[in-house]
Amino acid sequence: MKLLVSSILVLILTGATCVTPATTLGDQLSPQVLADLARARNATARFHRVEQAEAEGYINLNFCEEGEGCHWLNPSLLDGVFDPTKPEILLYLRDGDGWRLVAVEYVVPLSMSAVAPEGFTGNADLWREDSEGVGLWECTAWIWLHNPNGMFEQHNPRAE
Repeated sequence: MKLLVSSILVLILTGATCVTPATTLGDQLSPQVLADLARARNATARFHRVEQAEAEGYINLNFCEEGEGCHWLNPSLLDGVFDPTKPEILLYLRDGDGWRLVAVEYVVPLSMSAVAPEGFTGNADLWREDSEGVGLWECTAWIWLHNPNGMFEQHNPRAE
């Protein structure tokens, strides 16, 4: 009963914050993944103001990619440990004169892990190897902007 109530609460909370309810294959995200995504949203809600993110150690990389947004990295979090409440990168889009938080990105240096990190429970998340660039495992979660391609897809057509 307790698990059922928790699952319903997670679904209500995630539905109210525009979480993508499925992966690219149309599979439903598990209650455990939804709970982790809710934890990520709770932990990053204070970063809707980019000034707060910067005050807590995130730095603007001056790297913006169409379909992803602009990247703010917290170097102190590059420890090879996946924690849904501590994303290494925050993704923002320009919003008038300011910034809008749209997604989080988890990264693990290839030098710290030869294989893709475990990440979120199950296999819904998509870790990709960036061996041409800095050399990272990367996983994006679109927790603040619906991605019609899926929660964990790298690019979002709505992020222009």
